[in-house]
Amino acid sequence: MKTLLNSENFEWVKSALIAIVAVLVIRLFIFVPIIVDGESMESTLDNGDRMIVTKVGKIQRFDIVVFHANEKEDYIKRVIGLPGDKIEYKDDTLYINGKAYEEPYLDKNKQQLRQLFGNGALLTENFTLKGLLGLERVPKDTLFVLGDNRRNSKDSRYIGVIKTSKVVGASNIVYWPIKNIHLVD
Repeated sequence: MKTLLNSENFEWVKSALIAIVAVLVIRLFIFVPIIVDGESMESTLDNGDRMIVTKVGKIQRFDIVVFHANEKEDYIKRVIGLPGDKIEYKDDTLYINGKAYEEPYLDKNKQQLRQLFGNGALLTENFTLKGLLGLERVPKDTLFVLGDNRRNSKDSRYIGVIKTSKVVGASNIVYWPIKNIHLVD
């Protein structure tokens, strides 16, 4: 009489269990799918875009990160300030530690804004970290984040700096909808 778990069946069961464990490990520790909810990252990301969040690696300036904003919501924003940075915006130019930085991911939004309101329109209002949050520099173990749609984003200007422990991971791959598949700068 054949046993139910003969060697062929055992190999199938073992393969299925290995596959399930591999998927769980990847999902828990390496990659997570997310859906962009809202307009705060337009024109870089659209509402409903599906992305892959990578849970490993060091967060860099200008990375797009997903973080726990509160118990019920995750936000997706761009890292502007790292711990120790002094942040300032003046005349739509980002200054970090006194050095001006280009933000090419904002060019489309700036162009659209200026077509509507003229060349004097600012996408990002003038501010200093000190004037905005009372901080001289981005504190240790925190990040200063902004949405790319600066006029319609609930970000560090309103919620303050975010703790690095709240960061789920960085994201730069849109995989759905198919017409929007791309790597994000």
